[in-house]
Amino acid sequence: MKHVEIKVIPFEAKYAEQTVIMWRDSKYEAIGQRELHSFESHVNFLNHILSKDFTVELATVGEKVVGMIAYNRSQIDQLYIHNGYQNAGIGRKLLERAKVQSNGALTLFTFEVNENAQRFYEKHGFVIIGRGSDNEENLPDIQYEWKEID
Repeated sequence: MKHVEIKVIPFEAKYAEQTVIMWRDSKYEAIGQRELHSFESHVNFLNHILSKDFTVELATVGEKVVGMIAYNRSQIDQLYIHNGYQNAGIGRKLLERAKVQSNGALTLFTFEVNENAQRFYEKHGFVIIGRGSDNEENLPDIQYEWKEID
């Protein structure tokens, strides 16, 4: 991929539909399972629920959403990158923003079937601290933690 300028911006409702399309496509590619919720319900979740507990930021190229992250000081809740823009440093850029804003440690879950995500998080200092399947998809998942080095 040729070099493109990636901007990170705060989420705005005008980006909701394209963000949800990117999110659903990326998630399907990662786990091979269709989203359980309707498109409208997913847009509502992004616009009105996720942002209550998490900072939501978008990675954009021009007006095109190519990634999104939802995080707070101790947890990353969502991190998705457009399928056509993966391995371009966008995930790292978003992850670094969450680390800088953290209280020195972050936890997150990823699906066991998503080996690309596991390699990505482990490459960026996350270690496995638990396993389970307490998610809507009923898929085995892995809990990761990152801690700032003193």
